Amino acid sequence: MGAALPRRLIVNADDFGRDPAANEGITEAHDRGILTCASLMVNEPSAAAAVELARRRPNLGVGLHLTLVCGHGALSPEQAPHLVDGRGRLSDNAPKAGMLYFFSRAARAEVEREVTAQVQKFKETGLPLDHVNGHLHLHLHPVVADILLDHAEEWGIDALRWSRDLFWMSWKLGSGPLFYRVLHAVIFNLLCLRVKKRFCKMGIRHTPRVFGLMQTSHVDEAYLLKLLEHLPPGDSEVYSHPSTEAKYQKEFSALTSPKVLRKVEEERIELICYRDL
Repeated sequence: MGAALPRRLIVNADDFGRDPAANEGITEAHDRGILTCASLMVNEPSAAAAVELARRRPNLGVGLHLTLVCGHGALSPEQAPHLVDGRGRLSDNAPKAGMLYFFSRAARAEVEREVTAQVQKFKETGLPLDHVNGHLHLHLHPVVADILLDHAEEWGIDALRWSRDLFWMSWKLGSGPLFYRVLHAVIFNLLCLRVKKRFCKMGIRHTPRVFGLMQTSHVDEAYLLKLLEHLPPGDSEVYSHPSTEAKYQKEFSALTSPKVLRKVEEERIELICYRDL
């Protein structure tokens, strides 16, 4: 019998650059907590400030948080009339937008141009691209996933979030509405299975499991302490939304909790970035 794999954990924060509160929560959670990575929304108001904060933190792995709903587009309303409104905002209705991107040829063409523009904007920051994922995990939408994988070599993308949770384990560790949790588990498992072969064939770096999918805005101290104790061998990711804004305060507090920091040491869990996979 071989020795068990070491337990390694990517602790990621989505929505870097969304606003000053998110930037503050993310950098503080990295400086004095367990956060190892952050995913940058390149079109949001505080993106430039986030880039400057990241430049002063070389150990923080920064990736692209591809935003195709609930945010601002890189393209103008004239360039992408199916994607953004007159103010340059993307749709806030993710299911409706997802259907449009799938069934409308014109919308698919605009999505490809928007993804290209966001990748380019990230490159212009000069930051190493640690990984790519999507706001509301839309990077696994069939249209979006194919765009990313078709251009992965050209764009230097070699790490993507594989948004597959361990349902029964997360069910025991966390809490939340039954329908919401089951629906998310089913949808993300199907989307992950769809890209599994291409990930493996192309050597796309990813963790085999991502925790937090059924805990959005509720990755609190109690959840993290239980997760760390039961973390499986091998590589995992837990994602969160730390911010000094009241809505996300519990997640920020969890990532900087002395109890959580001690638990990481006690369990001998190695904290890593995507570049370490």
